[in-house]
Amino acid sequence: MIRRKMNFSSAPIIKNKTKSLKRIACGALIAGVINAGQVSSALGSSSGHQISQGSSRLEAGDYTWLPETSPVGPVVIIASLTDQILTVYRNGKKIGRSTISSGKPGRSTPTGVFMILQKDVKHTSNIFKGASMPYMERLTWSGVAMHAGSLPGYPASHGCIRLPLEFAKKLYTVTTSGTVVLITDHWSRSGSGKLPALLFNPLSKGITSPSLTFLDPSKAPEGPVSIVVSSPDAEIYVYRNGVEIGRSPIRGLEGLTGLYVYSALDKVDANGRRKWFLTASMVGVAPKVRDLMGRVTIDQQFLDGTRSLIKPGTTLVLTDAPVNAGMRRASKFDIFTTIEP
Repeated sequence: MIRRKMNFSSAPIIKNKTKSLKRIACGALIAGVINAGQVSSALGSSSGHQISQGSSRLEAGDYTWLPETSPVGPVVIIASLTDQILTVYRNGKKIGRSTISSGKPGRSTPTGVFMILQKDVKHTSNIFKGASMPYMERLTWSGVAMHAGSLPGYPASHGCIRLPLEFAKKLYTVTTSGTVVLITDHWSRSGSGKLPALLFNPLSKGITSPSLTFLDPSKAPEGPVSIVVSSPDAEIYVYRNGVEIGRSPIRGLEGLTGLYVYSALDKVDANGRRKWFLTASMVGVAPKVRDLMGRVTIDQQFLDGTRSLIKPGTTLVLTDAPVNAGMRRASKFDIFTTIEP
């Protein structure tokens, strides 16, 4: 994992005078039967309110959902702790958006790029005294997950991301194990991305450095592929199912600042090159594609092997943080691990 602490700015808070809500554990949900469209006021559990896609402002419990906007393709989820909003993209198009309740002060939700590790419709917490966590989608083996829960209008969980019940049900139907979830506490933006196509198209220049390069997909034969490029390390790392399967020097990324997360789409351009979606960019200026065209170099054999691994849903992370010996952590920003302790 890679961890990177960004400047946290508190989410807009909707004050709630009921102090007991602040003590609700991550995962505390409805104690009895929930009728469709109702809210259990006893525990503050939100079934949610679906509103029109064009609504610019969401109140606590509100969500939008239009999966027909993009019926197929890889799903990417972005949760903004600052805005207390979660957005769902499929094949690069927004299909849903919801209010959330993340970790309260002292129990903050970790930031980073995660993958869904496990799903369970009727999950019960083994950490918080059997608290119900319907439509649970696990992000870490230490207990952080997305699930249906109470949404008081501010961060109130023990680290999980609570969702309106009806939205959690819908989200559950479009995700799979390996779906990428980005959690950020800083401003970010999304859109189309040209840089991955530059790095991995057949015209990318290759260099030879066999003593410093390895690529061994047999270390993890199956699972989602993720690629991490660190500018201070001047290296590119390849993981599959959370296991490092390759590493090689990369030249020409001098001056990269910030962090950028891309997702490979189920689309190619007229030249047969994979299209990518810029899931988020944070705290920096992305390198200009034209400037990189003449100077980015990667070991040729490694480049060819990495291209063959890229499929819809592959994630690419560019960062100005060095990667530590564990290959998953730098400055308090997590980058996926699927290995269960």
